[in-house]
Amino acid sequence: MAERKTTVPAGDPIAAAPGRAGRRATSYDVARHAGVSQSAVSRCFAPNGSIAPGTRERILKAATELGYRPNALAQGLISRRTNLVGVIISSLTALHYPEVLAELSHRLTEQDLRMLLFSLDAEGNVDEALDQVWRHSVDGVICAAHLGDAQIEQFAAHRMPLVLYNRPGGRMPATSVACDSVSGQREIVERLLAAGHRRFAVVAGPADSYVGEERRRAALGRLEEAGITDVPVRRGDYGYASGAGALVALMDAHDGFDAVVCVNDLMAIGALDAAREQFGLKIPEDMSIVGFDGSDPASWGSYRLCSVRQPVRRMTQAAIDMLLERVDNPDLPAERRLFSGQLIEGRSARLG
Repeated sequence: MAERKTTVPAGDPIAAAPGRAGRRATSYDVARHAGVSQSAVSRCFAPNGSIAPGTRERILKAATELGYRPNALAQGLISRRTNLVGVIISSLTALHYPEVLAELSHRLTEQDLRMLLFSLDAEGNVDEALDQVWRHSVDGVICAAHLGDAQIEQFAAHRMPLVLYNRPGGRMPATSVACDSVSGQREIVERLLAAGHRRFAVVAGPADSYVGEERRRAALGRLEEAGITDVPVRRGDYGYASGAGALVALMDAHDGFDAVVCVNDLMAIGALDAAREQFGLKIPEDMSIVGFDGSDPASWGSYRLCSVRQPVRRMTQAAIDMLLERVDNPDLPAERRLFSGQLIEGRSARLG
């Protein structure tokens, strides 16, 4: 029996429809169906591509009929951008400050960007993450870990835009966005002093956490200015259990306190529960406990924690905006944006 042949007219969507020939529609198929050049299709789907409105409408109509979706990798080859942003963050930060990672992911997605996450076991392991960063084609990096001058120089050598998130640079100029932890921590200690507190303890974070150390030093510095120098300090890992354990250790080793300053909210919540349940203390009548960050659990009814809320959304949007500006214009000078925190008075502390 002779083979029967069927001829499909050029431009018929059936000819290039997905699955008809065992392949997906391509930009060539769309160009043929819309009666335009392949470069016109590329401009249509490229960010800020220059194309006449009528031509764009024909191309989009053809793409819809063919089920065509532009290939991100191919677009990247044309634009020389991957639309990938590297995010370096410690596992402790990601675990105990999930809103930071969630907000970064959300804001990047709004910009049609994707996040490539490099997680550190500790901030001191940042060199291992950088070795991975150089192997991947990312448009830039947002780093929520402390970088030294030599590490910042590596970004300049690789011509890769960098924004430090809640971390300052060293002597090397670096673009950064941060919450003013020093002012926020000093304000909350000032309010405790104004209420008459004189017996303080501090629950600090890991020694290699830059932000935690910044807050610890700010609290102790303000207390020293007030003539209070005998302030015991216990470290935690930013988690609930470590805050509870720190409070128990402090109470067992020292005389009673009337104020405990914790450098983040989850440790403050742990300390608060330990004070109530293990020592029968009334909060804030017998002891004031304060945190820092303004996280969601801090506002729960049984805690109503006194804290300083970081403007995470504004900080995150600023970090992304500054990074993209430097992707488009690598010669922009370094810039630092510092955001003030908001004191949340809550019900866990007596404030003056």
